[in-house]
Amino acid sequence: MSEKKLRAGLVGLGMMGRHHARVLGSLDGVELVAVCDPLGDAHNVAGGRPVFTKVSELIATGIDYAMVAAPTAFHEELALELAAAGIHALIEKPLAVDTPAAKRIQEAFAAKGLVGAVGHIERYNPALQQLRTRLDKGELGAVYQIATRRQGPFPARIADVGVIKDLATHDIDSTAWVARSKFVSVSAQTAHKSGRPHEDMVAAVGKLENGIITNHLVNWLTPFKERLTIVTGERGALVADTLTADLTFYANASVDTEWDSVAAFRGVSEGDVIRYAFSKPEPLRTEHEAFRDAVLGLPGAVDRIVTMEQGLATVAVASAMIDSSKNGNVISL
Repeated sequence: MSEKKLRAGLVGLGMMGRHHARVLGSLDGVELVAVCDPLGDAHNVAGGRPVFTKVSELIATGIDYAMVAAPTAFHEELALELAAAGIHALIEKPLAVDTPAAKRIQEAFAAKGLVGAVGHIERYNPALQQLRTRLDKGELGAVYQIATRRQGPFPARIADVGVIKDLATHDIDSTAWVARSKFVSVSAQTAHKSGRPHEDMVAAVGKLENGIITNHLVNWLTPFKERLTIVTGERGALVADTLTADLTFYANASVDTEWDSVAAFRGVSEGDVIRYAFSKPEPLRTEHEAFRDAVLGLPGAVDRIVTMEQGLATVAVASAMIDSSKNGNVISL
C-alpha cells in the first residue's frame, strides 16, 4: 500500500452511513477526511471530522473518492455532481430509482474515466464467495436452478422504495454473479399488505442466459429473518446462508435398486451433508478494500467491485419485476 493515503468522503449518515464511517475510519491506505448529510450527524459518527450539509463542500476538501449512502431517491443527483467534479464513487445499492437514472449515472462515470461501483454487499459475503468459487470449480456439475429466500420484518430505515428495489436487488445481483450469467427474462407477482405505497412482498421467476432458472421469494412480512441462496445441480445442492455466512453441500446419493419400475425413474436421493469451514471477514470491509484497490488501479481490483454497468443491469431486472407484476407478462430483457 502506498504511504500516501487516499482522501475519502462520506455522503449520508443514516443507518448504513454509520457503518461505512466505521469502516472508512479504520481502512488501511485511506483517510476519511469529512462527512456530509443535510440533516447533520444525528448518530455522532463523524469522530471530530468536519460535517457538511452539501456535497459541494465535501468536494472542495479535495477528496479522491466518495461513499454515497444517501436514500436511493438522491443517488442520481449526488452521483452526477461527483462525476462532474472528477470524483470516484461507491454508491449504495440500488444504483438509482429506475433504469434511465442508473444509465445516466453509469454513462457520466464512464465518460470521465472514473471508477464507479455499487454497494451490493452480498457479493462480499463469505458464503456466497465460497459458493461461486465451488461452482467455478465444477463441484456441483451442471447447474439447474438458483432459488433465493430473503424474508423478514419491515426495516424502519426504508421509506423511498419497495421490497424489490431494496431487497430483491441483492438477489438479482448475487444470482447473476454466482452463475456468471445475466437475466434474459423475469416475471413477478407482488402484494401490498402493510399500507405503505410500495410493494412489501414479491415472488419472482427468472431465466439466465445460460439456461439456469431462478426463483426469488422476498418480503418484509415474515416475523423471522431468512437469507438463503440454494443452488441445485447434477451432483446435489449448495445452500448459502448469508445471515450466518455458512455454506452447506447436500450430495446426491448413489443408491442401487433392484426394483425395475423404481430404477427407471432417474431421480436423486439424499446423500452426505457437508458444512464447509472457511474464514469469514466482514463483508463491508471486504467491499471497501476492493473499491480502494480499484481506485488505486491495482491489478485485478476492478474484477472485485460491482461495476456501474452491473448495477445498471440489476436495476433493469428489478424494474422488469415491477412491470411484470403490474401487467402479468413475462418481461424479456
